[in-house]
Amino acid sequence: MSGPVIVGVDGSASALTAVRLAVREAAYRHVPLRVVHAFIWPLMPVPLGPSPLGPPAGGLRHEAERIVDAAVREATGERPGVPVTGAVITGAASPVLIEESRRASMVVIGDRGLGGFTGLLVGSVAVQVAAHAHCPVLVVRGAQRHGPVVVGVDGSPVSDLAVDFALAEAAFRGADLRTIHIWTRTGSDGLRGRQPAVDHVDDETSARARVLAEAIAGRRERYPEVKVDLQVRPGHPGQALVRASGEAQLVVVGARGRGGLAGLLLGSVSQAVLHHADCPVAIVRAHRAG
Repeated sequence: MSGPVIVGVDGSASALTAVRLAVREAAYRHVPLRVVHAFIWPLMPVPLGPSPLGPPAGGLRHEAERIVDAAVREATGERPGVPVTGAVITGAASPVLIEESRRASMVVIGDRGLGGFTGLLVGSVAVQVAAHAHCPVLVVRGAQRHGPVVVGVDGSPVSDLAVDFALAEAAFRGADLRTIHIWTRTGSDGLRGRQPAVDHVDDETSARARVLAEAIAGRRERYPEVKVDLQVRPGHPGQALVRASGEAQLVVVGARGRGGLAGLLLGSVSQAVLHHADCPVAIVRAHRAG
């Protein structure tokens, strides 16, 4: 049996939106939902119980439990048939969710929770979890809409896993799948920025489109009901995926594709999509994805 879907909550509106998407993901996969609140206060010298002068239900511990209880009720109301449990776990949010991801089929998190700096496009917790989790991470951001599932494809092993994940998501959601492969133009000397001849661009695009079609054909047999649109063109991958997110219900990218520096856990394309997409973003990693 696959592990549960994990959703991180902190009492913010973004977290409750994440709960609603997370319970749907759990329903798709026929797995339980586990609601997790990272409770950092025991690591600090502050009282956790109610104040002697306040109500018995006050205090930081009771507030953490209320946050989890509210999220569990939200999930149960959204999908009554999904088993939902909640937990208050001592620790900071990122380490707690990364540890939870070891036994999960997916982690779902809002893009910015309570205490986020207004100038940040995506909060530090979402970025850290997306970079270090042991399973796919769904970051809830942008608009919630009907539309295709979009996946970025570059031929790398983690890109193949992203395609598998995106096909399953499209089937779950009853959506079309749009696969986008963007290649960077190079001149005759191999340097970026030169403008090659039009016939070279057409030949390169056609060749890459054939390779992409063959790669997708071998994967879509499990989901014959999913309509797949293949798009291949020169340009900038991150910009193309961000543009496509404007009409998508989900964008899926591999954590790091071809050309990424070995020390980076999130590549430039996945970073761009995570910070700028106008819909939820799924980051698929190599070691537990799929």
